[in-house]
Amino acid sequence: MKTLKLALCAATASFLMAGAAAAQDSGPTFSFNLGLTSDYVFRGVTQTDQEPALQGGVDMSAGVFYAGIWGSNVDFFDETDAEVDVYFGVKPTFGPISADFAAIYYGYVNEPNGADYAYWEFKAAGSVPVGPGSIGTALYVSPDFFGSVGEAAYYEVNGAFPVMDKLSLTGALGRQDLEGNGDYTTWNLGAAYALTDNLSIDLRYHDTSKHEFGEYYEESFVASIKATF
Repeated sequence: MKTLKLALCAATASFLMAGAAAAQDSGPTFSFNLGLTSDYVFRGVTQTDQEPALQGGVDMSAGVFYAGIWGSNVDFFDETDAEVDVYFGVKPTFGPISADFAAIYYGYVNEPNGADYAYWEFKAAGSVPVGPGSIGTALYVSPDFFGSVGEAAYYEVNGAFPVMDKLSLTGALGRQDLEGNGDYTTWNLGAAYALTDNLSIDLRYHDTSKHEFGEYYEESFVASIKATF
């Protein structure tokens, strides 16, 4: 796994530098998002003790380069109040393939001393059109995952299919591999509906293969609404 992570980090770095150079040729544009969800579920696991979350972020794009910041409240049964993510990457295209190479930092507000929640991940993803929809795959690797777990990798296949003008179905199947014990498989399936050009709702089912880890890994149905402007 170390060789894979080193290769991914090197590839990500080279594409980010290429993106930064491309960004010099086009001015930046900004977008904003604000959402409310009945439960913040990350890779099949609730981050808010199955309670609602208020979320929002800012994104900047310039050519193939992008960067942003995003935040949400969380509940880890301690003093931690919120998650704040910072990310930057490039989205080049190779023929029919739309690629995404990025670095993501997950930070946590008021995490307890010694908790070591904060971590970096490096992402390589791609998708191709299949009829009116698309199918994709993604890989995320971390040299030091959440809570001092150590090395970790997350693999995913995903797809999206438009049912009608404003309604689309999306789903994903992923595998979280952790150093030591704790590996699990997760999946989700849902529908998104565009109420307006700037407002959408999403209804989604989540589950994992590790119900014995506790109720936070069990199936859940999540409703979300999101505004972009």
